[in-house]
Amino acid sequence: MKVSMRELLEAGAHFGHRTRSWNPKMAPYIFGSRNQIHIINLEKTLPMFNDVLNYVGRLASNRAKILFVGTKRAAQEGIRNHAQRCGMPYVDHRWLGGMLTNYKTVRQSIIRLKDLQEMQAKGLLNGMIKKEALMLTRELEKLEKSLGGIQDMSGLPDALFVIDVGFEKIAVEEARRLKIPVIGIVDTNNNPDNIDYMIPGNDDSMRAIEIYLRTVADAILEAKQLHTDAKAEKNAIEKKDTKEAKITKHTKIVKKATKEIKEEQVAEATVIKALKPAKKATAAATKEKKKASPEPKASKEVKTSKKVAAPKKTAASKPAAKKTTLIKPKVAATKKAKIKESS
Repeated sequence: MKVSMRELLEAGAHFGHRTRSWNPKMAPYIFGSRNQIHIINLEKTLPMFNDVLNYVGRLASNRAKILFVGTKRAAQEGIRNHAQRCGMPYVDHRWLGGMLTNYKTVRQSIIRLKDLQEMQAKGLLNGMIKKEALMLTRELEKLEKSLGGIQDMSGLPDALFVIDVGFEKIAVEEARRLKIPVIGIVDTNNNPDNIDYMIPGNDDSMRAIEIYLRTVADAILEAKQLHTDAKAEKNAIEKKDTKEAKITKHTKIVKKATKEIKEEQVAEATVIKALKPAKKATAAATKEKKKASPEPKASKEVKTSKKVAAPKKTAASKPAAKKTTLIKPKVAATKKAKIKESS
């Protein structure tokens, strides 16, 4: 995101302060004077402004927090709108002394503000006594004006963007003590010494302030979008790489398995090939044995052995029959003897 010379001229960014109230340290950035008003050299302002935009873009791409500061009436609305648009903290009402150097105490006030906001959201203020509810409502309004813009800052900012470095000298001094970089609009009546990234220009015109804020906010949004796009692209590449890695791993496994199967098949084929001559030799040996052995004689011997075994079985069965016939007369005689005795 860059700004053009024409835009700065149309916004009146080249008009400085009266010649009698100038700061000699701003002499390198002054083109001349007209009607006792200094004219700022926009040929020097433009490259410095573009450097600021590049710096802001780098900060935003690293998810840094840039605190927008503009408590003068001409800057309040623009500061609030553009800071909210690009998601940055802001101070638009009054700079509280120690907002940076005594941030621990300010943090307690922010916690109090959030508690009151939660109470209001739940409707707890409605159930209180009228006087107590009124006191809490006034406290809430006061805290929202002073700290509403920094309640989500969660720590010290990474840089300050100040509209009028002379009007916000307390903020600039606190940032200098904590070594926080300051980006500032510096008019001809201000001292540029404590400003790390300065933009020589008109800090009173609402049109000029609007172009400063709009351009910086657009640069922040563009850097954030580029960061998210780069992150999404990186994630997509990582997913693609993991997918390709899985595919290559699978193909390697398949290749290894096929190689092992082929090796097994080759080994099996070699074993079969080696066993074929042995099988042929055993088959030939069995054939020779069959030819050498007389098979019919063996069958006759088996038949004769069967015939010889048959008479032995019949001879053994006949005596058993005789024994049964001999037992029966004895039983009958004993029965007759018992009958005679009884009679």
